[in-house]
Amino acid sequence: MSETKSSLASSNVHIFDVDLTVVRKTSAEYFLRMALKEKYIRISQISGLFIDLIKYKTAFLNVDFIENTVKKLSGLKEEDLNKLSKICFEKKIKPNIYKGAASLINELKQKGEKVIFATSSFDFIIKPLENFFNIEGSLATKLEYKDGITTGNLDGYSFFGNKKKQAALEWMEKNNVEKADVYFYSDSYTDIPLLEYCNNPVAVNPDRILKKKAAQCGWKIMNFKEVLGI
Repeated sequence: MSETKSSLASSNVHIFDVDLTVVRKTSAEYFLRMALKEKYIRISQISGLFIDLIKYKTAFLNVDFIENTVKKLSGLKEEDLNKLSKICFEKKIKPNIYKGAASLINELKQKGEKVIFATSSFDFIIKPLENFFNIEGSLATKLEYKDGITTGNLDGYSFFGNKKKQAALEWMEKNNVEKADVYFYSDSYTDIPLLEYCNNPVAVNPDRILKKKAAQCGWKIMNFKEVLGI
């Protein structure tokens, strides 16, 4: 029996990257800093991320850096991750949501438009953000668990760069969405593959590479500065 496809063809679909697009910093950074403070993880488990951050800013990032980091995060309780993610959202992520992004998302939803997130961040970190905006079905990287404990592997693949594009295309196919109806919002050069594919690309707070690309292609550019701070 083949899988039944849903249909969202009656309205536009707006896909938002999260980090530096909707939220001022990376959501994983907020979470990992809190996890370190609460002693859920050790600095040795994520030390490589600091090097990856430098590589990211200089456009020399290993696209498999998430998979490599997750290998060091085995043995964590799913229950603890979900609990900490809710605390992290209230204390760190929610106050740092851009006002402009929040207003735009709420306006789109009021018009009856479909809105989802597509992020390389982990699903348990993004879930409280989804709940805040009353959004369902977002695309986010998932950890693999066995008996409620992280195995050190991903469930599937990380939604980063071309892999995010792959995940978005699979989602669009499943939901009978045409690329002409899709708006994609992102700050990062790593999302250029998906921005180029969608008919309505929007560069939000673009980094230098994406800003140059957006200007060359005539893409819409938006800049958000103020955050909710609540």
